Amino acid sequence: MRTGGFGGVDGLTKYLRAESIHVLVDATHPYAAQMSCHAVLASEQTDTALLAIRRPPWQPGPGDQWVMVPDMAAAADAMGEAPRKVFLTVGQNELEPFKGVRRHSFVLRSIDLPPAEMTPLDATILTARGPFQLEDETSLMVNHGIEVMITKNSGGTATAAKLEAARNLDITVIMVERPQLPDLEHLDRAQVVTGADAAFDWIVKFDLTGHRTDSMS
Repeated sequence: MRTGGFGGVDGLTKYLRAESIHVLVDATHPYAAQMSCHAVLASEQTDTALLAIRRPPWQPGPGDQWVMVPDMAAAADAMGEAPRKVFLTVGQNELEPFKGVRRHSFVLRSIDLPPAEMTPLDATILTARGPFQLEDETSLMVNHGIEVMITKNSGGTATAAKLEAARNLDITVIMVERPQLPDLEHLDRAQVVTGADAAFDWIVKFDLTGHRTDSMS
């Protein structure tokens, strides 16, 4: 197990070579686009097979009131001029566009307590880690009088209950779209799967000579 960064593409490339890695699995968060780009470049430079886990994004359904925006700055603008109570679930590293906002009040949920200098002026801080249940998400939004929610389209089930709660309560969701991830079609030794189980199934068919025991696709 290794913790911490590799030092960019060069560091990751050196690590793959030094450890004689056969398969590089990109299991990063859908919004960690830089790391995914580094994985592609390092794979190309070392001829290491690349397996990317990209879970499907959430899709709006009947009754959803989604406002799609490209980034956090656009999400801050989309809150509008009228004062609103905002449920902010974007992670503590992405609070910059909201920290100076005066007209809105926030309920901010983060795994860890965010630095005070990054916290919005009028904010209630909740520290919690998913998965979250529908009943709890509904109670949170009702008890705090939430009028709009800002979130990222992470996909998966661990935090999806907040979307159902917002739908049931007619709460607007400002949804920050995913960044563009690198295209893997030009790589001969790359594969995309949608979850950990599929990744495991793919890996067990990969022998230690560095080649798949069946077609790479």
